Amino acid sequence: MSEKRSWFQRLTGKKSETEAPTTPEAQEVQPEVQEADAPEAIPAPEPVAEPAAEPVAEAAPEAVPEPMPAPEPKTGPEPEPLAEPVAEEKPAEKKSWFQRLKDGLRKSTSAISGGIADIFTKGKLDDDTLEELEDLLITSDLGVQVASKLTSTLAKDKFDKEITGDEVKEVLANEVERILTPVAKPLTINTANKPHIILMAGVNGAGKTTTIGKLAKKFREEGKSVMLAAGDTFRAAAVEQLQVWGDRNGVPVVTKEIGSDAAALAFEAVERAQAEGTDVLLIDTAGRLQNREELMAELAKVVRVIGKKIEGAPHDTVIVLDATTGQNAIHQVEVFQKLANITGIIMTKLDGSARGGVLVACADKFGLPVHAIGVGEAIEDLQPFDAREFARALVGIDG
Repeated sequence: MSEKRSWFQRLTGKKSETEAPTTPEAQEVQPEVQEADAPEAIPAPEPVAEPAAEPVAEAAPEAVPEPMPAPEPKTGPEPEPLAEPVAEEKPAEKKSWFQRLKDGLRKSTSAISGGIADIFTKGKLDDDTLEELEDLLITSDLGVQVASKLTSTLAKDKFDKEITGDEVKEVLANEVERILTPVAKPLTINTANKPHIILMAGVNGAGKTTTIGKLAKKFREEGKSVMLAAGDTFRAAAVEQLQVWGDRNGVPVVTKEIGSDAAALAFEAVERAQAEGTDVLLIDTAGRLQNREELMAELAKVVRVIGKKIEGAPHDTVIVLDATTGQNAIHQVEVFQKLANITGIIMTKLDGSARGGVLVACADKFGLPVHAIGVGEAIEDLQPFDAREFARALVGIDG
């Protein structure tokens, strides 16, 4: 009975035990109260939101001062992140061209160097390892002919002899250098020509317009006067891009309305360059797919018109090749050479491709001068082609 009273006291809030019912009726009511009121006892503590509200109210003032000091630490570290990128860029500027070339050719180098390390785990050079090496070189886009030359040279002196992966790299680098040396020729300006006309050709996306802008800057730095002609009259974006390069380099840009005849624009550009005594005239052309005969015929017309205006012009017709196209670059050179008499090659985007070996294949097949290569977006990432540096960077040899 004492337990029932205490429970009843808690439910009814009676202060004295004398108030508790003692009659049978009260005893019958009591369990009903217990059963009926028991579920009400559960929500009873829940609506007591006062203690729950108190911590919320207490947390609120604490949260207010927190954002106050927050701006103070932000102002402190802000100069530090600004200073950090500057410190990181400085050593990058000190990198030599060979180091930038190695960094740019990293994908191609990894494919070749890594493959050599995997193949030459045996002690002696045998038929199996030679076959694996030839397959590796072909898949690295050096082409069947070059791959056969390189493996034959290796087998000539090293077959059935102990050989390491580093020795293989050395032999390959020397042979690639031998192939590339005759074609490593910078793009030079003949001062007897006023202007010296350079026609830039290639397919869409190869980087012609950007390459023209970079060449214009280099010629300007050499003290030459330069003029640009926006011969890609089909794309407004190409004209605008060339105008941006013209403004950046402080050189005039000859343009016509979108859709105008490209040959007529080239003719006007030559006339103006002659009248102004310009040293170098760089003419952009529309990016043409080599399988579009009507577009290629228009390019041939541009070449004829320039030649009628100045005998022997254009003095250079340079095809810009995208390294990421691999063996397709060879087909591009074949087609463009027939219609536009290609005189030289510039290869771009070597930094985005594992197919850098295609440059060796082009050099071996056509023997055309390779004027420059690009391994990045910056101006300094387009440099004259050096056979030894390229060969050693391609196979992964330092220096």
